[in-house]
Amino acid sequence: MEELQNYQEYIDKGIDWALSILPNLIMAIIIFVVGFWVISFINRMVRRFFDKKDYDETLETFLQSFISIALKAILAVLVVTQLGVKTSSLVAILGAAGLAIGLALQGSLANFAGGVLILIFKPFKVGDWISAQGVDGTVKEISIFNTKLTTFGNQVAIIPNGQLSNGNIVNFNMENTRRGKFDVGIGYGSNIKKAKDILLQMCAECPDILTEPAPEVYVGGLGDSSVNLTLRFWANNEVFWPAHFFVIEQTKLRFDKADIEIPFPQRVIHEAD
Repeated sequence: MEELQNYQEYIDKGIDWALSILPNLIMAIIIFVVGFWVISFINRMVRRFFDKKDYDETLETFLQSFISIALKAILAVLVVTQLGVKTSSLVAILGAAGLAIGLALQGSLANFAGGVLILIFKPFKVGDWISAQGVDGTVKEISIFNTKLTTFGNQVAIIPNGQLSNGNIVNFNMENTRRGKFDVGIGYGSNIKKAKDILLQMCAECPDILTEPAPEVYVGGLGDSSVNLTLRFWANNEVFWPAHFFVIEQTKLRFDKADIEIPFPQRVIHEAD
């Protein structure tokens, strides 16, 4: 009988405790639902604002990510406070948790700092073709923690911002023009001046190759079986690759037409008597 009374007391205490926190729990749920809707609404408004304004796309993506995370963190604090956790206790808990999380997520914090540095110094922006961390591609998105590149094969490469901000970056779109270099070997019996004139005439006929700075052809070296010529030309970024492939194809066609030999490695085998 006494055990039944004890069980009843526990049940009554549990019911009283549940009833005491029920209003706060309901209010916390309401705050969470309403707050999440408000955050989604604010994110949509921010996105529309940036769509109407001509801001840097890199800045837009970064700020949208930052605003979304900051608002969700504020909402989490409001929900926890509504459940009865005192602000002073919450600050202490957050401080201790922040220290532990900071030690555990040093890489993430470094990536966040790297994202801020990329935003400030702007070594590249969305749409630029870059080479970094062994990956070449067009910058698709710059978020708080990482940067997404679309590679030549249309794959998406995700690179942490910490590594990007501390590593070497080659930005092929930083300047409006780009210089190309093409090496080709001709036979020792071929006319060097004629070959050089053909290459320069070829460049003059290509609309994608700039006339200023003017293309140049040098004798770059004397190989085992060829005289190595080096052609240097300039083109605008958007037409660089068409100009590059034009030079390769036309060099072969025009050298063949002019009977200029492009030698290739050969092996001579002598049979023993």
